[in-house]
Amino acid sequence: MLGSLTLLSIPLLASAAAIQGRHDDHDHAHNVARLLPGQWYHDNDHPSHALFKRATAGATDGVTYPTVGTPEWAGAYPDGPPDAKSMPAEWLAALNDAVARKAIPSIPIATNTGDDLPTYGGLDHHQIGRNFVRDLPPPLCSASFGCRIPTDIWDAPDGHIAISFDDGPLPPTADLVAFLDAQNPPQLVTHFMIGINIIQESAEFTRAFERGDDMAVHTWSHRLMTTLSNEEVVAELGWTMEAIHNSTGGRVPKFWRPPQGNTDRRVSAIAKEVFGMHTVIWNQDTRDWSMELTPAGTTMEKIASDMNEWIKGPKSPGLVILEHELSSDTVQAFKSAFPLMGQNGWITGSLAAVVGNDTAYLNAATSKSEVVGVQNIAEAKNLNNVPAGGDAASASVPASTAGGNAVSTK
Repeated sequence: MLGSLTLLSIPLLASAAAIQGRHDDHDHAHNVARLLPGQWYHDNDHPSHALFKRATAGATDGVTYPTVGTPEWAGAYPDGPPDAKSMPAEWLAALNDAVARKAIPSIPIATNTGDDLPTYGGLDHHQIGRNFVRDLPPPLCSASFGCRIPTDIWDAPDGHIAISFDDGPLPPTADLVAFLDAQNPPQLVTHFMIGINIIQESAEFTRAFERGDDMAVHTWSHRLMTTLSNEEVVAELGWTMEAIHNSTGGRVPKFWRPPQGNTDRRVSAIAKEVFGMHTVIWNQDTRDWSMELTPAGTTMEKIASDMNEWIKGPKSPGLVILEHELSSDTVQAFKSAFPLMGQNGWITGSLAAVVGNDTAYLNAATSKSEVVGVQNIAEAKNLNNVPAGGDAASASVPASTAGGNAVSTK
C-alpha cells in the first residue's frame, strides 16, 4: 500500500499565506482556559474503546504490534489522502451512531475560496463567526474567522505556556528534541503529528515518543477539514490515531489540532463524538511556517519581537503559541525564545499535560505511564482510582533560565 506514497510538498505553504491574522482581527473576549478533568479514560461504553483493533500481541497494553519503521508496519496505512470508503467499519459505525443521536450538527460542508479560507455558500461572516454574539455562537462557528466553540481549547491556564509543535515528525525534529533534552530539567512538549509524516519519518517519531513527549493528531494528510464530508473527517483523524496507537504501545491520543485552525461545530463534534478527542487551536501565531515561503512571510527578527512581547505581557490567559518543527529556522525561533519563558516567570509544559490535567491520552496519563486497555464495562470501576503516574508531573515544569519535505503549512 505504501509503494506510491510520497511526501506532501512545501509549495503548499504558499496557500497558507493568506490566512495570517484571521484570528487576531476578530474581537472576542478571552475565555480563561479550564483544565480538563483528570480522568484519562472513557467509560467502557464510549465508542473510542471499540475503534482500535488489537489483532497483533507485547507492547505496554499487552499487544505485539509490527515494529515501527518496517514495511509490515507502514503497509497498514493509506498511501495518500485516505479513502473514506476503506476505513474500518467500527469508525463508520461510531459516526453513524453519533449522527443518529444528533450529536453531529447538520451544517453545510464548506468550500475553499482559493486562499484556504472556508466559505459556506451564501452565508455571511456573521453567520460564519466573524461577528458572532459572544454568548450565543452561531450554528457554524468557524474557527477560521475567530469563532470559539466553547468546548474547543484556545488558551492555557493563567501563568502557563502550553508548548506544542505542528507538522512533525520531520528531520528538524531531531534538533528540537536534542534541545529539549539539554534543558535542566528536560522539557516535555506535545507534537501534533501528520499521519503521512509518521510513516515517512518513523525514527524521529520514535525518538520524540521515547523521550516522553506527548503525541497528538494533526490529521493524516493536512487537508482543510471543514471542506470534507463527515466520513472523510473520520478517516483523516482515525488513521492518524491508529498510527499513533499502534506505534506507542496502544495509546489513544486525546488531542488534535486542525490544519490551519480550520474547524467548525460539525468537525469538532466529529472529533469528540466519534473519537473522544478535544480540539486545540491557539491564541498566538508566530507564522513561523511562512519563513519557508518565497518571498518569506515573516522573519526570525519578527518572530523574536512577537515572542518577546507575548512572553513579557500579561499572564492571563496563558499562552498557546502556534509553532512548527518544520525547518531548522522554525526550531531555532523556539530555541531563541525558550529561555525568556522561565526568566519571566512562566510555567512551561507539554500542551497536552497543561490543558489536559496531566493526561495526554484517552487511556494513559503520559507516554511513559501505564496503558489501560478497557475491554468491557466491568473494568471501568478499576480505572477510577488509577493514579496519573510519576512521569506526569514532569510534563509541566518551570522553564530553564539558561541561555524529506512533508506537509508544511499550519
